[in-house]
Amino acid sequence: MTFHIFTIFPEAIKGYFETSILKRAQQKKLIKIKIYDIRKYAKDKHKTTDDKPFGGGPGMVMKIEPIVKAIKSKVKSQKSKILVILTSATGKQFEQKMASNFSKKYKDIAIICGRYEGIDERLKKILRDLGYNLQELSIGPYILTGGEIPAMAVVDAVSRHLPGVLGKKESLEEIKGSYPVYTRPEVFFAPGGKKYKVPKVLLSGNHKKIKEWRVKRGKL
Repeated sequence: MTFHIFTIFPEAIKGYFETSILKRAQQKKLIKIKIYDIRKYAKDKHKTTDDKPFGGGPGMVMKIEPIVKAIKSKVKSQKSKILVILTSATGKQFEQKMASNFSKKYKDIAIICGRYEGIDERLKKILRDLGYNLQELSIGPYILTGGEIPAMAVVDAVSRHLPGVLGKKESLEEIKGSYPVYTRPEVFFAPGGKKYKVPKVLLSGNHKKIKEWRVKRGKL
């Protein structure tokens, strides 16, 4: 799968994809993550990507032209295999089942990172008229200053469902469950001398009892 991220602040997100699991997934060619600077597709000499809102009001609105030009230039796959995500505070809330479905259904996911007061509303109709599958998404019931954090969250959540990204399918919490975990030391002495111990069942070697303990305390 290839992820295409369109943003006016590419430097804000590059670092996250150059570490840990997602870095290894790219090195193994399990995923591709391409980040595009929308400003490069603006036609004026100042590379303007926003303007004042019609009707007045505070803030600025992201312009249509550079975004459409960038997507048409960089996302070349069959449109039925492309999902275009528009990050929006009013979008449908992104959740786990959606991430799993996206990983199975699409070859390319393009994410447009909103900023300021939002993107010119006409962009939605234009992209749909051009034949793209468009989904407005929010990652939670709160407001962020831009769509870069949601873009990183979507890439991370979808990628982990792709074969090989996590190493073992059993690593998915949807499969193994989410339960309390512990590691060495067996006894931790906190400042002041109070002892904190690992539950005895996890040291017992009795895999049946360990599984029962995890199931009882699991959240999935």
